Amino acid sequence: MSVTTGLRADRVGRAAGGRLILDGVDITPPPGATVGLLGPNGSGKSTLLRVLAGLLAPDTGVVTLDGDPLAALGRRTVARRIAVVDQHAVTQVDLSVLDVVRLGRIPHRRAWSAPDRTDDDAVADALRRTGLTDRAGQSWHTLSGGERQRVQIARALAQQPRELLLDEPTNHLDIQHQLDLLALVAELPVTSVVALHDLNLAAMFCDRITVMRAGRVVAGGTPAEVITEELIQDVYGVRAVVTPDGPDGRPSVRFLPRR
Repeated sequence: MSVTTGLRADRVGRAAGGRLILDGVDITPPPGATVGLLGPNGSGKSTLLRVLAGLLAPDTGVVTLDGDPLAALGRRTVARRIAVVDQHAVTQVDLSVLDVVRLGRIPHRRAWSAPDRTDDDAVADALRRTGLTDRAGQSWHTLSGGERQRVQIARALAQQPRELLLDEPTNHLDIQHQLDLLALVAELPVTSVVALHDLNLAAMFCDRITVMRAGRVVAGGTPAEVITEELIQDVYGVRAVVTPDGPDGRPSVRFLPRR
């Protein structure tokens, strides 16, 4: 019997306040792929990411990591494998970029132990990958929104995860920072699941797309298979023209005004 490698959700359900937020969700991100999680506001994307990270327990179904239920693995074990980047990271403490990135090593260290050479190397590599080596001593509070998101990705990389979950990381970023951040994520040697609103960004940078509506997965596949005029009309209620003129023939979306 083969064992499923990586992260997987099987028939996951979750309710809150008497309302079903997730309804029988299945998702299995291919190892090493960048998976875009699309859907309107309230479709369940953020809740699904929190369930996949083990931050919320499903009411029904199960999330597994290499075939083992997350609930049976323990928080430290899960944190060594799965890193999370939220929409907004804030702190009132005056931390440097280096201090924030070092937080990613906590799951790998014993309580009260000092960082060792392995920790220092992981942090240095994360700073290098995200282009922040020269910013290591800079205060977190002096950074722009795009720079803070990049620091949060560096913190996540310092965990040395195999799975990276990002909840709308491009919110409030200008176009240049959106492109830079998603290019960075797509090039990382990890499995990434990224909740996004922008269909064109998802088409440009994601290997696979999962679309949610009202707590259910309604479509999944490559960008070309999923991002169609029919799906956009059905899920978002808007008209669009989809053409294969994006990078490498990926779909490009042009929205049409309402009649």
